[in-house]
Amino acid sequence: MSDHRSPSSFLFSGRNVHTFQRSEGWVNRREGSERVSVYQTQEQAIEQGREIAAREGVEHLIHGRDGRIRERNSYGNDPHAKKG
Repeated sequence: MSDHRSPSSFLFSGRNVHTFQRSEGWVNRREGSERVSVYQTQEQAIEQGREIAAREGVEHLIHGRDGRIRERNSYGNDPHAKKG
């Protein structure tokens, strides 16, 4: 079962960075925070979100216009990394 809620309605609990669209433009928001950074373009928001996630060693989740996660990149503690 997939979650079709908008990104702004998710209950964020960590520090990963989410990039998604709102009425005022494309935004980045860290999990656990209500504060957002607003950008005019999706490309600008993705670039800044990637830089933040890489600097902090967290995941960057990019949501499409429909609100669904379309891309997910891990910078640091990858929960899906396999030892070997």
